[in-house]
Amino acid sequence: MTSTIPLKARACVITEFGPEFVLKNDYPVVQPAQLAPGECLVKIDYAGVCHSDLHIKEGGWGPVRFPRVGGHEGIGHVVAIGEHTVDSGVRIGDRVGLKWTAKACLRCELCRTSGEPCCTMAATMSHGYGIDGSFADFALSYVDYVTPIPQNLDSAAATPLLCAGLTIYKALKETNPKVGNWVAIPGAGGGLGHLGILTSCLLLLPQCHMFPHSPGIQYAVAMGLRVVAIDTGDVKRDLCLSLGAEKWVDFKKSADLVKEVKEATGGEGPHAAVVAASNVGPLDQAVHYLRPKGTLVAVGLPSGTPVLTVPIGLLIIKCLTIIGSANGLVFSPFHKN
Repeated sequence: MTSTIPLKARACVITEFGPEFVLKNDYPVVQPAQLAPGECLVKIDYAGVCHSDLHIKEGGWGPVRFPRVGGHEGIGHVVAIGEHTVDSGVRIGDRVGLKWTAKACLRCELCRTSGEPCCTMAATMSHGYGIDGSFADFALSYVDYVTPIPQNLDSAAATPLLCAGLTIYKALKETNPKVGNWVAIPGAGGGLGHLGILTSCLLLLPQCHMFPHSPGIQYAVAMGLRVVAIDTGDVKRDLCLSLGAEKWVDFKKSADLVKEVKEATGGEGPHAAVVAASNVGPLDQAVHYLRPKGTLVAVGLPSGTPVLTVPIGLLIIKCLTIIGSANGLVFSPFHKN
């Protein structure tokens, strides 16, 4: 397969902050002889677009070395592996996925305790940000971090799971979900918030072949949680309810969102809130509608440096837990537990 690798190919590149991606037909392709041990070259077949790509392109997440190929949701086939690579979990020809995190050290304390998204190496090795990403015909990645794609899972269905699905799945797991508990999902109709019933079907029943939508709701329902979807607009309302959300609150129409969310959950408030919206307002609201001992998980990452405002007395009296959750883990994209 290596004989068909061109010297140059197509790539969508960030050349400066602000303007659109630039499509280049002559972007250099890493050649097999240039691959270091542990590196692999993937011929990309499918690439998803995440809102994070826009944040990066607009400069909302800080400096980027230009030119930078965007994208961090990609599926393709391994066409080359670096010489002297040992203990590779993939082979040439395997179908694999590229995630946000291109590589973590997998040796530090964080990596050994399921915290590799916070690994120092992972912070600088992200597709489409720290290194070139999946908006290209070919992408460089790492054999110990690409995700093998199950044979019966369609590539188009799997692509959004590599970021949106993986990220919201981990965030929901952070709530220590229990069957019958209520969870509020602000931003439920967006890319993170809505990937859950059909997606959970793909994860929990691999023989079920469907396209994922709204992972947050779908995962939550699969976990036995009762969902209050928070978003705006009739289209998103219909989508969220069709995917299994029991209650809907339109934040633009609501005269008192905190009151409505509490009423939707029998007056006590949800056990958890997983905030997929990428602004601070829904986070501030959640601490007020969560029931005592509730858990707030922040997962939608905004641009800039907004600040969460939490009344300390309320935090203490209600015994709330506040957690930040950054993307997912190396082993969890198609985890079945």
